[in-house]
Amino acid sequence: MAPPDRAAWWRTKPLSALQHDGEASGLRRALGGWDLVGLGIGAIIGAGIFATVGTAAAGDAARPGAGPAIILSFVFTAVACGLAALCYAELAALVPISGSAYTYAYATLGEVMAWIIGWDLIIEYAVGNVAVAISWSGYFCEMLRGIGIIVPPWLSTDLRTALADGELVASAPHVLGVPIIVNLPAAGIVLLLTWLLVRGVKESSRVNAGMVILKLSVLVFFVVVGAAYVQPENWKPFAPNGWHGIWAGAAIVFFAYIGFDAVSTAAEETRNPGRNLPIGILGSLAISTFVYILVAVVVTGMVPWFDLHTAEPLTVAMNRHNLGWAAGIVAVGSVAAHTAVLLVFQMGQPRIFYSMARDGLLPQAFSRVHPRFRTPHVTTILTGVVVACFAAFANIEEMVDLTNIGTLFAFALVSAGVIVLRRTNPTAHRPFRVPLVPFLPLTAMGACLLLAAGLPRVTWLRFGLWLAGGLVIYALYGRRHSRLSEAPPA
Repeated sequence: MAPPDRAAWWRTKPLSALQHDGEASGLRRALGGWDLVGLGIGAIIGAGIFATVGTAAAGDAARPGAGPAIILSFVFTAVACGLAALCYAELAALVPISGSAYTYAYATLGEVMAWIIGWDLIIEYAVGNVAVAISWSGYFCEMLRGIGIIVPPWLSTDLRTALADGELVASAPHVLGVPIIVNLPAAGIVLLLTWLLVRGVKESSRVNAGMVILKLSVLVFFVVVGAAYVQPENWKPFAPNGWHGIWAGAAIVFFAYIGFDAVSTAAEETRNPGRNLPIGILGSLAISTFVYILVAVVVTGMVPWFDLHTAEPLTVAMNRHNLGWAAGIVAVGSVAAHTAVLLVFQMGQPRIFYSMARDGLLPQAFSRVHPRFRTPHVTTILTGVVVACFAAFANIEEMVDLTNIGTLFAFALVSAGVIVLRRTNPTAHRPFRVPLVPFLPLTAMGACLLLAAGLPRVTWLRFGLWLAGGLVIYALYGRRHSRLSEAPPA
C-alpha cells in the first residue's frame, strides 16, 4: 500500500464523522449524571489527598514546602483544573466520543497532534495507574497488618527497592539461584478490577459508587474528629516559604486532581451526554476541591507542617494525638479511595485505545466490543495485564511526576482545541459553552504551563523521550493505516 499524502496527516476529523462514530457505537449507554459525578470523584479523590498533601506541605530536599499555605496550593490548582474542566465540558458535550482529549485533538488540531495526545494519555491513565496500584498495595498491607495478617516483604515490594535491601533478598525464596520478588497485591488488584470492567460499565459504576461513599465518609470522619485537635499555632507562619513554596506545593498536589477528565472517556456509555457530561466533569471537580480544602485545613492544624513529610499524613495526624483507632478507619478509607481511582482509570485507558483503533491508528482488534457485555474487552484485558505486570515490579517514585506532566500537556491542548473549534465550526450546536473565549482557555493553558514548570527537569526529559517514541510508532504504523489519511480529500 502506498503511503498516504503527507497533507492528510494534518487534516482534522469532521464533527459529522465523530458524531456518526458515537451514534454507531456498540457500547451500552447506561450512565446518568450522578453516575458520572461518582466516576469523577472516584478518579480524583485517591492517592493525592491521602499521600501528597503531606509532601506538598513539608517539602523535601529538592522543593520547598508550602506549609499551612498548602490550602492556597489546592485553591490555585483547583482554579487551573477548573478552567481546563470548562474546556473539557464544552468539547465533551459537543463531541460525546470515548477518546477524550485524543478525540478533541483530532477534531481541532489534526491527526499527528491527535496521535501525540493519545500516546500522551497512556502516561496519565496506564502509567498513573501503576503508581496508584503500588500505593494501594502499601496501604492494603498496612490494613492487613492491623488485623494481624502479615504479607511477606518479598511479596509486596517493588524490585528496585528490594534489590537494595540485602536482608530482604536473602529472605525471599529462590528458584535456580534467582530471588522471587514481586508486588503481588498491586498486580492482583489490577487484574481483579480488569475482570470487573470486562463484565460491564454499569456494574463497575455500582462498585465505584460504593467506594466513593466509603472514602467520602472516612474523609468527613477525619475532618470532624480531627477538628477537635486543631491547634491554631500550627498555622503560623502560614506561608513559611512564600510564593515559591505555594507554587511547588501546587505542582505536587496536582496529582490529587488528576481524574476529572476520565469522565469524558465514558461519553459513548452516557445517556444524554450533552447534559450529563458537563455535570459529571464540573460536579466531581467542585465536590473534590471542597473536600480537599477541608482536609488540608485540619491536617495542618493538627500537626506542624514540617512533620508532615510522610506517605501517610492523615494517619500520622491521628497517631500524633493517640487516636490509633481513628487511624485504622482512615487506612480503610485510603484503600477504598485507591480502589476507586484504579477502577476509573482502568476504564478510561481502554476506551482511548478503542477510539484510536476505530480511526485506524491502532490495530482493528483493539476496537472489538464484547458481544454480551458490550465493553471494549480486548483493550481492557490488554491494559489490565500490562499495568499489572509493571505494578508488580516498578517503583512509585518514577511514575508520579511523569503522570503530572502528561496530564498537564493534555489539559493545555484541550484548552487550545476550544479556541480552534470556535473558529473552524462557529455554528455547531454546543450544549455547554465556555464563557469568555479565548480569554479563559488561554488562561487555562497558561496555568497548566506554570504548574508544569514546577516539575523537575528529568521529568521533562523523560516526557520528551516518551513522545519521540510515540512518533516513531505513528510513522511505522499509524500513518499507513489511518482511515482519515486514506479517505479522499473533502
